[in-house]
Amino acid sequence: MNLMTASSTATSSTLAAERQRVLRNTYGLLALSLVPTVLGAWIGVSTGVTAALSGGLGLIVFLAGAFGFMFAIERTKHSATGVAVLLAFTFFMGLMLSRLLAAVLGFANGAQLVMTAFGGTAAVFFVMANLATVIKRDLQGLARWLFFGAIVLLVGGIINVFVGSTAAMAALSVLAIGIFSAFLLVDLKRIIDGGETNYISATLGLYLSLFNVFQSLLALLGLFGGERE
Repeated sequence: MNLMTASSTATSSTLAAERQRVLRNTYGLLALSLVPTVLGAWIGVSTGVTAALSGGLGLIVFLAGAFGFMFAIERTKHSATGVAVLLAFTFFMGLMLSRLLAAVLGFANGAQLVMTAFGGTAAVFFVMANLATVIKRDLQGLARWLFFGAIVLLVGGIINVFVGSTAAMAALSVLAIGIFSAFLLVDLKRIIDGGETNYISATLGLYLSLFNVFQSLLALLGLFGGERE
């Protein structure tokens, strides 16, 4: 009986150590992924290289690039190549974000709006990370509903590219903040519980949620808080 108890304790300790390793590596890679994102955004704003990517063309480039990179990341996630592909993906996402950033920075209080969106995103992450450590129930059932919500968002966003409705953009942004904040909670809980053992996949999920929360906050702030010079 003592041997069985000792073995069970050793196994539990090993699993806990593995979960901590995945969480630590995920947080480290997530922090690193912000560097190419900022670099891509800076290049895009400075050079205007993405200025021509409007309407349907911008949508095609974004969807093809994003899904292509995500497919490549999943194929290479068990090797160091996966890290390089993930960082290339975050650079691409920074470039794609640059059009919205340039528009917001065109306001008199643009820099303040960007910092507010960044602070709001950090606050969302902090709250969800803390919630993930105290919630005991399994959240995978919620994940299925969130995936359906994300599909609705994607379809709505594609339609609004051609409609150009400001009200729809605001509504989609609010919905996106709610959905991807909840995705953060689900993904963090899964990592903490040991349901995700690959830190590259874990980082990808967290990054996408944070990116969408930041982008949506920035869009809302630009719509309702931008001050013309």
